[in-house]
Amino acid sequence: MDEVMEFSKYQGLGNDFILIDNRHQPEPLLSPEDAIAWCDRHFGIGADGVIFALPGQAGTNYTMRIYNSDGSEPEMCGNGIRCLAKFLEALETSEGKGLATSHTYRIHTLAGVISPTLQADGQVTVDMGCPVLLAQDIPTTLGTPDDKVVDVPLTVADQDWAVTCVSMGNPHCITFVESVEAIPLATLGPQFEHHAAFPQRINTEFIQVVRPDYLKMRVWERGAGITLACGTGACASLVAGVLAGRCDRAATVELPGGPLRIEWSVADNRVYMTGPAEQVFKGHTSHHV
Repeated sequence: MDEVMEFSKYQGLGNDFILIDNRHQPEPLLSPEDAIAWCDRHFGIGADGVIFALPGQAGTNYTMRIYNSDGSEPEMCGNGIRCLAKFLEALETSEGKGLATSHTYRIHTLAGVISPTLQADGQVTVDMGCPVLLAQDIPTTLGTPDDKVVDVPLTVADQDWAVTCVSMGNPHCITFVESVEAIPLATLGPQFEHHAAFPQRINTEFIQVVRPDYLKMRVWERGAGITLACGTGACASLVAGVLAGRCDRAATVELPGGPLRIEWSVADNRVYMTGPAEQVFKGHTSHHV
């Protein structure tokens, strides 16, 4: 039997997602196989992932679940949670609830509780939490399990790379290069992602330090491939730059889809990401149940 399902399409710096109102039940309405079909840019709606707004739990307003375009489920998505915040604002406004008293949500994710705040200028600032820095927790087999992984050598495609690893609830491998444009991302990305040093696979960021307060980034996302932006990757890259002595604790990270403002706070050790998110269109499609 087919039923009609409504959806909204959002993008954050070109990182695009299908948003589903899933607040009436605790499990995603679609299967990973459905998500693959919906994300197909030729035969489906087209997106980097499908995000579900589920009921909150453990003192949170809502729960976020996401399937990548390959059907895998990441712990969290920085651009995605900004899109989710705007989606929730639109849902609540349509229901007459409004947001006069608070513009901050507490969202339960597989990476913990994440709190996006809707700003008056339309930007969304997300408290991304504290970075995870120990090798065993990222996880990676590089270096000593109970120590940081900073500028550690890694051989990929017969070339030695100095890499720094950080988890922002999902694992990232960051390497600093002279020019991000010169990186053959489609070739290198899969080799980093599936390297034996990363037991849960890895997101990979190539970073060019233009100035200590301005970084350029290209990314290969675990489960999605080349994308125009990655919020957790931008956060992890700034943390890696600070650890490696290459950048300031607050900087603009320029991605192919546009800029994010990232700060690693000295006061509370938390990483804050500010950037845009907007609705592209709304629609409905048939879904076999």
